[in-house]
Amino acid sequence: MPLRIHRAGHRYRSAPEPGIATAHAFSFSGHYDPANTSFGALLACNEESLDAGAGFGPHKHRDTEILTWVLEGALQHADGGGAGQGHRSLVRPGQLQYLSAGGGVSHSEGTVEGGAEPVRFLQFWLQPGSFGTEPAYVLADPVDPEAEHVLLTPPGLLRREDATLHLLRAQPYGPLPELPPAAYVYAHLARGGVGFRERGGPRGRGRELAAGDALRITEGDAPVDLTAGPDGAELLVWAMESPVSYG
Repeated sequence: MPLRIHRAGHRYRSAPEPGIATAHAFSFSGHYDPANTSFGALLACNEESLDAGAGFGPHKHRDTEILTWVLEGALQHADGGGAGQGHRSLVRPGQLQYLSAGGGVSHSEGTVEGGAEPVRFLQFWLQPGSFGTEPAYVLADPVDPEAEHVLLTPPGLLRREDATLHLLRAQPYGPLPELPPAAYVYAHLARGGVGFRERGGPRGRGRELAAGDALRITEGDAPVDLTAGPDGAELLVWAMESPVSYG
C-alpha cells in the first residue's frame, strides 16, 4: 500500500530500565516482527519517557546516526566523543541533537542530574551511508518557534546523503506545508492533531492522526490537504531515497 497509518497505541512497549517507558515503532531488542524491521533507511523511532532521576547508563553504538528531539523537560547527554573528545550537553525542546556513532561510541542519557523534572523525547536511528568513520556530535541551536518548515538536517550533517529530516508546523486549524517528496516518507506527529485526505479528488477519504501516530508513504498518491487540529500540529518528517542495505 502506498500510504499506511501506524497508530501510537499499536507500538511495542518496553521498560528497559527502572523509571523508563519506551514505545517502539519498529522491531527492537527483544521484540522482533519480521514485517516491521525498518522503513527506508530508518532503523528505529522510539518515544522515551523518563521519570525524574531515571536514565540510560553508558552504552555503546556503532555505525548508526542517532537523532534526538525532546518533547518535554530537558535531556542530559554525555558521550565519549571521537579522538578522545567527549561531549556533555543539555538538550531542550526545539533543539535537534545529532550523534553519529561511527566506528563506535559510548554515551549516556537521562534526566537532569539532581532535578525533579521528567523528560520525554523522540529518538531516531538511521543507517549511515559510510561505516567505520570517526564519531561526530552536533547540538543545534533552537529552531525558530514561528517557523512552519525547518530543515533539521542541513547538507553535510548526516553521513547519509539521500536522507533529510524536516519539521513541519501549523497553528490550530491551519494548513501544514506539503510533505517533502521522496521514495520513502516517514511522518511522525509529535504534537497536536492532523486531518488529511488520502488522495485528491472525490474519492479521497478523510483520515486523522493523533500525537504519536505516524504515516509511512512509499509510492502512489501522497496525502493532501494536511490540516492541523484544535491544538495545532508539529510533524517530524523523514524524506529518504533508498532503504536499509544489508550485507
